[in-house]
Amino acid sequence: MNPRHRALWLILCLTACSGGHAPSAESARAAPADAVPVEVQRVAPGAVREELTAVGSLRADESVVVRPEIAGRIVRIGFTEGQAVARGQLLFELDDAVQRAEVDQARANLQLAQRSFDRAGELYGRQLLSQSDRDQAAASRDQAAATLALAQARLDKTRIVAPFAGIAGIRLVSPGDYVAAGQDLVNLESMQSLKVDFRVDESALPRIAAGQKIEVEVDAYPRRRFEGEVYAIDPRIADATRSLALRARLPNPGGELRPGQFARIRLAVAQRQDAVVVPEQAIFPRGDRLFVYVVESGSARLREVRVGQRSPGQAEIVEGLAVGETLVVTGLQRLGDGTPVKDN
Repeated sequence: MNPRHRALWLILCLTACSGGHAPSAESARAAPADAVPVEVQRVAPGAVREELTAVGSLRADESVVVRPEIAGRIVRIGFTEGQAVARGQLLFELDDAVQRAEVDQARANLQLAQRSFDRAGELYGRQLLSQSDRDQAAASRDQAAATLALAQARLDKTRIVAPFAGIAGIRLVSPGDYVAAGQDLVNLESMQSLKVDFRVDESALPRIAAGQKIEVEVDAYPRRRFEGEVYAIDPRIADATRSLALRARLPNPGGELRPGQFARIRLAVAQRQDAVVVPEQAIFPRGDRLFVYVVESGSARLREVRVGQRSPGQAEIVEGLAVGETLVVTGLQRLGDGTPVKDN
C-alpha cells in the first residue's frame, strides 16, 4: 500500500472509532470547564432589627425665655452670655430703691399694729375692752403683716434668678435699660440631655411603646449616630396628618447637639435573631419583582424572593430562600436560569 493510501485509511479508521461525529457546541458549553465563574455564599441566619424612620427636631430638656415680672431699670447682670449658669444664680437685678422703702414702711406698720394688738389683749383681759375692739386690733395686725409680705414679694422680684441649671443665651438688654414686665431678656437652655420630637404614621401604633431605642443622625455629624429612648407617646392622633407624636430623651453630656437641630430618626420596633440575611448585591429586579440565583446541582436557578428589612449592604429575605442554600453573590449579569456555574 502506497503512503497516500495508508494515510487515507488511517483517517477513515479514526472517524469510525469516534462514531463519525465531531463534538457539538452544546456539549462543549455543558462541560464543567466552561461553567461561569461566580462567587457564592451559603445562606446563614442573622439578626435583623425592624425599624421605622422619621424626621424631627431636637429640643432642650428644659427651655425658658427669662422675663421680668415687674417693670424696672437693670442695675446688674450676673452671667456671661453663652456660659453655664447654676440653678438660683442671679441673672438680672433691677433697681429696688422703691421696693425697699415699701418693705421698710410695711414693717414699721406691722410693728405698730402688733403693739396695738398686745395692748388690746391686756385691756380685754382686764375686761376694759370689748371683744369686737380686740378683733379689730387683730385684723389690723394681720393686714399689716400681709402688706409687709406683699412688699417683700415685690422686692424679691427685682432679683431675677435662673430657674434651673443650663446655658445662658444671647442677652437682649444691657445695664441701665428700663424693661417692662414680660419683656424678653435672655433664653436659658438645659442641654445635659435633649428631647427629640417626631411623628410616625398611625398604622405603627401597635408596634410602638415607651422604652424603645432610637438612633439619631444630624447634618452637623454625618458619620455619627446618637442613641436615645422613647419616654412619652401622645395619647391623641393628629386629625390633619393621622400621625402620632413621640418624644424621646437623648443624652448630651458633651454638649455637641443643640436645640433646634433637624434630626433623622430610626426607631427600633422589633428584633429577630434568626432571620435570613443576604448581601444586597445578590438581589436584582425584573419588572416589579425581585430575584436571586441559587446554586442547585452545579447550575444557577432563578428564584423569586420577597425582601423585608434592609440595612447598609444587607437585606432580609422573608420568602423564597432558606438557611443553608447556596446563593450566587457576584457575576449575576452573565447568568440565566440553568446556567452551569463554578465557585470562583
